[in-house]
Amino acid sequence: MATKLKKLSKQVLVITGASSGIGLVTARMAAEKGAKLVLAARSENALRQLCDEINDAGGHATYVVADVSNQDDVRRVAQAAQAEFGGFDTWINDAGVSIYGKLEDIPVEDMRKLFDTNVWGLIYGSMEAVKHLKQRGGAIINVGSILSESTAILQTIYSASKHAVKGFTDGLRMELEMDEAPVVVTLIKPAAIDTPYPLHAKNYMEREAQHAPPAYAPETVARAILHCCEVPEREITVGGGGRAMVGMAHLAPRLLDKFMENVFAKQEKADYAPRPLHQNGLDHAAGRLEERGNYPGHTRETSLYTTATIHPLVTAAVAGAVGLGVAALVRKSKNGTTTTAAADSAVTEANSAQWVE
Repeated sequence: MATKLKKLSKQVLVITGASSGIGLVTARMAAEKGAKLVLAARSENALRQLCDEINDAGGHATYVVADVSNQDDVRRVAQAAQAEFGGFDTWINDAGVSIYGKLEDIPVEDMRKLFDTNVWGLIYGSMEAVKHLKQRGGAIINVGSILSESTAILQTIYSASKHAVKGFTDGLRMELEMDEAPVVVTLIKPAAIDTPYPLHAKNYMEREAQHAPPAYAPETVARAILHCCEVPEREITVGGGGRAMVGMAHLAPRLLDKFMENVFAKQEKADYAPRPLHQNGLDHAAGRLEERGNYPGHTRETSLYTTATIHPLVTAAVAGAVGLGVAALVRKSKNGTTTTAAADSAVTEANSAQWVE
């Protein structure tokens, strides 16, 4: 029997990573729609400011200072939801950290710290949610990435963590379905999103980190997340440019490799020096509420692809268009174009095409 989810205005949401980027935009948008909120992040100053903003506007929000890499902290988030609102209906695992640089330059301790947050933090949150929602019913929404299915050069450890997120999320979903538990498990896979992600990363490159194009507004992800609070979905990709890249990874992996090596690696580097290494979100919480980052290009405020995929009548048509487009670009590379030039052309055409907006 399909799980029926409540209207957002009747729900209590738990959001980790709520003080920045996608989590912050999702919290503000959910509050506007009437949801009650339990917000978690490492910065008390940012959380207090956000809760004051929401409550002063007539909303209902409380916060817990928590580092999701600490299982006891995650448990306290669930306890706070129970104490303040009598429980929760949706748990959104959004907290995450990032690292840029070559693997040989990154200390193993930093790699482990990233996994502690991105993977173990998400696992801790998911399992706390399962204990509660198996009886009450509701949704677990895990924020992964298109890098759950492909790998971005110079973001290898982050990509590996998001592969783990997808594997865990898919397995948890199947187990709960097998048990006929009233819990929907959704994976959200954003493309590049114009948030402070690059600026909060621990950066071992010789230049400041930035997103490679195209980049989408965090509101595109927030809308997808809140849609999944009300409508059961297995997974949603946010940003057609990301969908095209995943298509290339599956249909023409060597073509994508060459694009990563020759084009993408340059696009990830800004034309100015990096901040000091100690200024990063891996080791320290950001103390400010920040939605947007340093993306130098035009931020796409909407994604036609994502809007289409949440409407069942057009999902198949959009997926087919993306597949045909990627296949055509692959054929071009096999008809004499050099591998690197074909890769550059493929992604350029994919990113400018309407069917991947």
